[in-house]
Amino acid sequence: MTTDNALTPEQILGAAEDVLRRYGPAKATVVDIARALGVSHGSVYRHFPSKAALREAVTQRWLDRSHDELAAIAGADGPADERLHRWLSTLFAAKRQKALDDPEMFATYMALVGELSATVDAHVETLVGQIRQIVADGAARGTFRTADPGRTARAVFQATAHFHDPAHAHEWSRPQAEADFEALWTLLLDGLRGH
Repeated sequence: MTTDNALTPEQILGAAEDVLRRYGPAKATVVDIARALGVSHGSVYRHFPSKAALREAVTQRWLDRSHDELAAIAGADGPADERLHRWLSTLFAAKRQKALDDPEMFATYMALVGELSATVDAHVETLVGQIRQIVADGAARGTFRTADPGRTARAVFQATAHFHDPAHAHEWSRPQAEADFEALWTLLLDGLRGH
């Protein structure tokens, strides 16, 4: 049991994920989250002013989990083509793992994403920015041919949507998913190199 004074936002978010996983986004309440923590719902509201703010924080936390690893790849040394391939592979693997290993939370995420377009838009811009970093580096080193790394990064993100957009999650467990990803990567790489 957590005391009201020792309650942290991280504890609330962890409990919220558990409650959302158990009841789903339509039935989960702040009272359920407070009960799971052994505190009053007022204690939860001291950290999150509304149920919507709490749901947004849960979604943001869930999305942010992939940002750090991807940012490290984007900022690493090494050839841009290898880094971009690793970045896209890591994003695909992370999304696929979330969809297949935690289907309840993934379904919750899908429901929350539909409600929180600003949070999702910020997530997408972060990801496109990381791709832009790699593409700009590749252009500077002569690996990639592009006059506008920002537009190219957005095009790469959109072209690979099949492998990271949750709308396609039902296809990620197919046996040929990895081969399809690699075929798309080869096509993208040829385009980035100007072949």
